[in-house]
Amino acid sequence: MGTTADLTTAPAQHPAEPARGSVSRVRPDRTLARWAVRHGVPALYLARSARKGDPVGRLLRERAVREEPFAVYEQLRARGPLTSSSLGLVTTSHPLAQEVLRSERFGVGFDRAALPRLFRWALEFGDELDASGVAEPPSMLVVDPPDHTRFRRLVSRSFTPRAITAFEPMVQRTADDLLDALERRTGTVDLVDAYAAQLPVLVIAELLGVPVAMRETFLRWGGAAAATLDPGLPFRRYLAAEKALRQMHAWLREHFARLARDPGEDLVSTLVTLPEEDALTERELHAIVMLVLGAGFETTVNLIGNAVVALDAHRDQWAALAADPSGWPNAVEEVLRFDSPVQITGRTSRGTTLGGREVPAGDRVTVLLGAANRDPDVFADPARFDVTRANARDHLAFSGGIHYCLGAGLARLEGEVGLRALTERFPALRVAGRPVRRDLQTLRGFEHLPVTLR
Repeated sequence: MGTTADLTTAPAQHPAEPARGSVSRVRPDRTLARWAVRHGVPALYLARSARKGDPVGRLLRERAVREEPFAVYEQLRARGPLTSSSLGLVTTSHPLAQEVLRSERFGVGFDRAALPRLFRWALEFGDELDASGVAEPPSMLVVDPPDHTRFRRLVSRSFTPRAITAFEPMVQRTADDLLDALERRTGTVDLVDAYAAQLPVLVIAELLGVPVAMRETFLRWGGAAAATLDPGLPFRRYLAAEKALRQMHAWLREHFARLARDPGEDLVSTLVTLPEEDALTERELHAIVMLVLGAGFETTVNLIGNAVVALDAHRDQWAALAADPSGWPNAVEEVLRFDSPVQITGRTSRGTTLGGREVPAGDRVTVLLGAANRDPDVFADPARFDVTRANARDHLAFSGGIHYCLGAGLARLEGEVGLRALTERFPALRVAGRPVRRDLQTLRGFEHLPVTLR
């Protein structure tokens, strides 16, 4: 998963970190500097672009457009496979998007030295571990090799096909327990709150060796981390996100200390007890675990919610899956294509050509994944939802290349098991009322999804 929200990935001089387990003291001047350079200035720039009618500016600043972006995607597609926008070059083309994501001629990094001096000062002055989110270095989202290679090697063993298969019984058991609790509910139920969010957070809690009792707190922290992926957060919303991030970092510090004393069989225990030659710095450890925690359930929450809404609007396909559950794997791929949980990412050129056009080193290319996944040159009748689509798996919802989503296999498993179990238990489930989309630009899903179960 990547984002246009990152402004830099160059290493910074880090101030002294807080004592283990403590919530760091807030410095309002540093908080303001962080917000201004990562959100305040981008918000002004994008709002100005939107007022001038720039489609990408509108996409990132107008909530109505974000909720239904597909008409804007088609406006951009009509301009050609690679076009200019307020964010530089942007592509809606599946082949070009695939090329950008897979090519070594593009990276996720951004040269801090290319920024104006005031921006560089604000980034350095505002830098602080306990206020950092998942779109800041050394998060795997925004670092290139060799650091990315080293971090991914340490984590990937927990996401191999064999490891994912071993998780299936636990995912099924967790889904069944949640559905048992839903059986006792009457009236309208918020499916996100009661099921779509609970399933993946319980699974990731076991993977990371954290207490199940923390699940509601993790959901809140994950929401805060997800918000920081977007450029242009309002100041008040940024303050709420930063407060949650500080609490998350403080808890992780204590958690790491507990596991160092008494390690288990989980991923975090492995990372905390690495031999000295492989040991992670404190900042690297926080960045890796925060990303796994946040990304570990964000995609699945959105996948399940988007699937239920799409299937409710196509009851014939709901019925076909109920009659033949073997169709669920392909149905999940079609949901990922049709209503991608991650809509936008970006890469930085190392000096190359793309689509017959020069892209100088340092220039940014914005990849609209949600548009590429509806490219009519790749997907016939792309605006049609079809769980039997033969090439549904050709989508780019999990990005591509070395930054291909580490948890893609786990998200697919949770989607398949979770949706199959839900529709088998409640075959008459219907969306009741108007679902509420999350007010996010990078991630696409539902904040609230009211349903009736019977």
